[in-house]
Amino acid sequence: MIMDSFFSKALISWYQEHQRFLPWRCTSDPYAIWISEIILQQTRVAQGLDYYNRFMARFPDVETLAQASEDEVLLYWQGLGYYSRARNLHFAAHQIVEQGGFPKTYEGVRALKGVGDYTAAAISSIAFGLPYAVVDGNVYRVLSRVFGVDIPIDSTQGKKYFAQLAQELIDVDAPGLYNQSIMDFGALQCVPKSPNCDTCPLQDRCVAHAQHKLDALPVKSHKTKVTHRYFHYLNVRIGDEMLLHQRKADDIWKNLYEVPLVEADHRMSVDELTQTTLFRQLACNQIQLVKEQVKHVLSHRVIFADLYILSASQWPSPLPAGYFKLKVSDLGHYAISRLMDIILQEK
Repeated sequence: MIMDSFFSKALISWYQEHQRFLPWRCTSDPYAIWISEIILQQTRVAQGLDYYNRFMARFPDVETLAQASEDEVLLYWQGLGYYSRARNLHFAAHQIVEQGGFPKTYEGVRALKGVGDYTAAAISSIAFGLPYAVVDGNVYRVLSRVFGVDIPIDSTQGKKYFAQLAQELIDVDAPGLYNQSIMDFGALQCVPKSPNCDTCPLQDRCVAHAQHKLDALPVKSHKTKVTHRYFHYLNVRIGDEMLLHQRKADDIWKNLYEVPLVEADHRMSVDELTQTTLFRQLACNQIQLVKEQVKHVLSHRVIFADLYILSASQWPSPLPAGYFKLKVSDLGHYAISRLMDIILQEK
């Protein structure tokens, strides 16, 4: 065992003193742990806590989640982003109900829709005490720094190496406690920038600290290419009514609702917009730009959005395919993206 048992004991000792007290840590219920892990995949704990509490209050068990409509699940997920997580949760809830309960093996948990190696290891170890090590960004950082590993974490070799190293280090007698310890240690102590090495229990054994390589580890071999997208929202208003439609494209906002949208590979002028098929179908006689170049950053994309208010004397008949009218006051009943929420705010 690398470092004998010092590494795991030091982390667990640190965790018992510094751990964050969170609701999903007060239970061994695999459902509650599963929900928390999915929320925290792309969300900070401070942001995710309120969403977790609200989600669990509405869907306290897997049967309730499975019985709900996807629209309602998305509505309760609104604001968390990466909506495929919510769709996968809903799908997996049906899987669990159909098989008669939450799976109690790593393989069974891993087979659930939207559950990867990390999430399966977290649920299996915390809920069932199974010795599977978690490996996420925090774990990569801790292991690469402490052991001085400069193999790129985004390479096949690196993923295999760190998975094996993490598995060697796990405390098999308390795998859930160990996994939570290393996750919190990476989130609170061994942070990406300016880690507090003076109070680190692993300082004397940390290769990165000794060799002044804290900022150089972990190593990534590739930089993600960022693409730009240009959205032109056309908010049609007649009296207290507006138009909405549900996105069907297979992207991160699939099945969310939005006002009419024209997307392009550049920022379109008003003249260009008025020549588009959608604008002509809307049969509006006035167009006013009210918000411009609202920047919304996703993991690999940057969206620049303009919002236009369109006016007409009456609704076109028929409405463009897929669109429906609703009262502006009823918009809150529909799940929309964070960008849609921002763009429609009055200020």
